Amino acid sequence: MTLLSYAYRFASNFVFLALVYFSLNFMEKYEHRAVVAILVLVYAGMHAASALRSFYFFQRVERLEIEARRLVVAAAEGPSSAAARRQIVTEVSALRHAGEIKSYIDLLFLALIVLLCVAKIVTD
Repeated sequence: MTLLSYAYRFASNFVFLALVYFSLNFMEKYEHRAVVAILVLVYAGMHAASALRSFYFFQRVERLEIEARRLVVAAAEGPSSAAARRQIVTEVSALRHAGEIKSYIDLLFLALIVLLCVAKIVTD
């Protein structure tokens, strides 16, 4: 399921990149192309800020994981509760890692989109 979510994120970002590419290439007038490129740059900037902010969130989740693992080791409530906590920490760790990978995919495509928009603005 995780690989499917990566593939979906990759495909949706690729479709957005293709949409930007074709919309900028088929515009005849430079002024229209520049306006669309600037609007896409604004959108990409906001989306990139959101993706970068998610890394801060993932860093906080990682700190909580470390603390939870320390508490699981220290807790002496019984083997079944410790195993349940260990399972929860493992699941949260996997979700955090998947979220980080998805954010990296987003940032990769946003960087490509920014390069494309800047190239279309600079060239006539």
